[in-house]
Amino acid sequence: MNMKKLIAGLVVVGFGLFGSQALADDGPSRLIIGLDLSASNPLVTDNAYASKAGRRVGDEIGKLVYRSELSVRTFGAYDADANPFTFDAIASVNDEPEALKNDMTLFISNVPLLVQQGKLQTQPMTNIIAFMEELSLTLDCREMPTTIILVTDGVEDSEYVRLIHRDAQLPLPEKKIFYRCAELQILGLGRGINSPSETKRLREEWEKWAKAAGFKNFVGLNDW
Repeated sequence: MNMKKLIAGLVVVGFGLFGSQALADDGPSRLIIGLDLSASNPLVTDNAYASKAGRRVGDEIGKLVYRSELSVRTFGAYDADANPFTFDAIASVNDEPEALKNDMTLFISNVPLLVQQGKLQTQPMTNIIAFMEELSLTLDCREMPTTIILVTDGVEDSEYVRLIHRDAQLPLPEKKIFYRCAELQILGLGRGINSPSETKRLREEWEKWAKAAGFKNFVGLNDW
């Protein structure tokens, strides 16, 4: 599925492609964005959340310098055919960080619209752990600083665990599958549950998981 074609079908107001010379004294990095398209995740229905998440992710993309890598994936069901959307780019003269920022901000902000139009399909499960495990198989964070941002409420709903239950716990990885990766961010943690105590529980569960997986830092935000 082509992001550029999806964006071309949107009404674009206030977004353009602007050139931006990357800072020469900053080294390249890798940024991976995972979008949770499960039907239970507010990203697919909540325009305000999608817009805020789009701006937050866009700000991170705008910090990339030339030769940095950007990848975007969707997840939900444990089925490759259910997640045909992929986007990969290397920040360069042809793919300026500012242009990538604007495109991705627009795309994420309009996920609810794209779902309504049938251009993106919601999914019945929330396989966050499986998505991360598959991602780790082809990722070496020793090559360059790597940050992973997941736009999700963080409520794993899979054969691993149904985290919606108050006594449920995330199964921890047996080894550091993200050894030396810089940071895992979850944007929208507990979103839609409307319970500060449950958001706290989810944050603690994912913080433990991120540490066991080898991330140097974890950020879990309900709102920002």
